[in-house]
Amino acid sequence: MTHDEMWDRLATAVRSRDGGPILESLEEALIGADIGVELTQTLLEGLEENHGEWEIMRTRLQDRITAILTGAPFPDPGSVAPRITLLVGVNGSGKTTTAAKLASREMIQGYKPLLVAADTFRAGAIDQLKIWGERLNVPVIAHQPGGDPAAVVYDALNASASREANSIIIDTAGRLHTKAPLMAELSKIYRIIERYDPDAPHLSLLVLDATSGQNGLVQAKEFLNAVHVNGVILTKLDGTAKGGVVVRIVNELGLPVLFVGVGEGTDDLIPFDPEDFSRALFAEE
Repeated sequence: MTHDEMWDRLATAVRSRDGGPILESLEEALIGADIGVELTQTLLEGLEENHGEWEIMRTRLQDRITAILTGAPFPDPGSVAPRITLLVGVNGSGKTTTAAKLASREMIQGYKPLLVAADTFRAGAIDQLKIWGERLNVPVIAHQPGGDPAAVVYDALNASASREANSIIIDTAGRLHTKAPLMAELSKIYRIIERYDPDAPHLSLLVLDATSGQNGLVQAKEFLNAVHVNGVILTKLDGTAKGGVVVRIVNELGLPVLFVGVGEGTDDLIPFDPEDFSRALFAEE
């Protein structure tokens, strides 16, 4: 559902003054925002008592969604050095650009990041990360296309000390969560990291395309099983997607949303704000 369609349906609900049609419009809008049928029904429970009182109903819904989104604890890597961040996700979710954006944020915070091009399947991904590294003046560890991703990660971990890096950000290949061999390879990367530091990766983040819809929940479950994901970055929220599936991901899996991507620039990765997000779900033109 596009933003315009969402707004149109909610505007219809606002104009209605009969509790029934408002609830029906809200239900349709929430499901259309990828929040899912069961969670939508839970969110709407008890709202029928406020017949026609749109502002009350909207505020209560926003509060309920915000409560869900703030219910999952954020991972706390502490002051460990180097801090190791592993980015995972399906093809096209925006991991490589997100890796660069994270490096940019960390540089502002005083970190010395090291980018790792562990997506060896796409020569373009390696080149893209190198270009970002040059722009940001951040070192990039990479092998030739087609190489062993785990070997790239191994070399990067061993090189971090000589590079004086206190943050390692690992970009991995996009892989369908339904492809067992690729998921097994991702698990191998995870084991390499664990051997270097038993407490790492300190941040294992699923990069999720906001347009993925309900399939995003399936992706989250599979990657959670493969590499113990402990957070989500929601990308492409500048488009038509509402990204409401993250409400289900937080509610059902306990995974917090750390950042949202709202553009292609290095400053277009912003901390996730549950209140702003829940308000955006009910935004009116």
